Amino acid sequence: MSPQDARYHSFEMSFHSGFVAILGAPNAGKSTLLNALVGEKVAIVSEWPQTTRNRILGIVNRPGAQIAVMDTPGLHHPDSLLGRQMLGEIEEALEGIEVLLVIVDAAKRFGRPEQQVFERAERFRGPRILLLNKIDRIRKDRLLPLIEQYTKKLEFAEIIPVSALTGDGVELLARTLEKHLPEGPPLFPEDQYTDQPERFLAAEILREKVLQHTRQEVPHAVAVVLDRFEEGEKVTRILATIYVDREGQKGIVIGRRGAMLKTIGTEARQELEAILGRKVFLELFVKVRPDWRDQAAVVRELDWRRQLEEMAADEEET
Repeated sequence: MSPQDARYHSFEMSFHSGFVAILGAPNAGKSTLLNALVGEKVAIVSEWPQTTRNRILGIVNRPGAQIAVMDTPGLHHPDSLLGRQMLGEIEEALEGIEVLLVIVDAAKRFGRPEQQVFERAERFRGPRILLLNKIDRIRKDRLLPLIEQYTKKLEFAEIIPVSALTGDGVELLARTLEKHLPEGPPLFPEDQYTDQPERFLAAEILREKVLQHTRQEVPHAVAVVLDRFEEGEKVTRILATIYVDREGQKGIVIGRRGAMLKTIGTEARQELEAILGRKVFLELFVKVRPDWRDQAAVVRELDWRRQLEEMAADEEET
């Protein structure tokens, strides 16, 4: 009997496990919620909408359950090849899940983006849980009227006010998810908290630092591609290219005398060293690639699952 099987049987069939997806409009707080549930940083976070471009799995390990939660890009009307790929990520995340989390910004008025989310959520036939996020930004006397308002829009198994930022309501959410998941053994090793390769996480952390330090015109125009990721026993060597749409954006990312790029690289390197547990040598380049969001070669580079599939196919051929 494997250790996982033994752990499962030790709970006398009371262990629960399954997949959950988070669906919401851009900037509703999906990635912050995922990190809060997992207790580790598995998704990058910024103030800019559409920061998340891939579905990202976070694994919540609890004494009586293992909850596999997928963060998804914000639901939006795509205007590029990248945008269409992001919508594809959402649809793939919603396949085969047991519970759908619908998250809304409680501090915002219900509008067209939220309506689009509810229309997609209505098609899901399993339990739906509505999360009223960012309750730290609203008065407490607004909560009950808000819950009543959302109750009339779509049927939910539960409605839970949360603040992903402060952690308020996150434990209640985890317990609620346990209740709605079926009995079953753990799906992943209990010390695993994401399925992302370190290579992808490194690219995402680099992009996060660019988003945090550059002005508003840059974020949607930025892509980070790792040209080299060499893991040594003591040092990981990373060579990365930051792509932008225009020459002016390149100047912003590099900064005066390279100061901005140095700051981005230093912060990314320090965070990666903490995550990887070893020294990181990081070399960065910034290149202009107009309209990269509509170029299949670049967009494909941002999808690590597709990259792994292509690598496996190449190995089979050889």
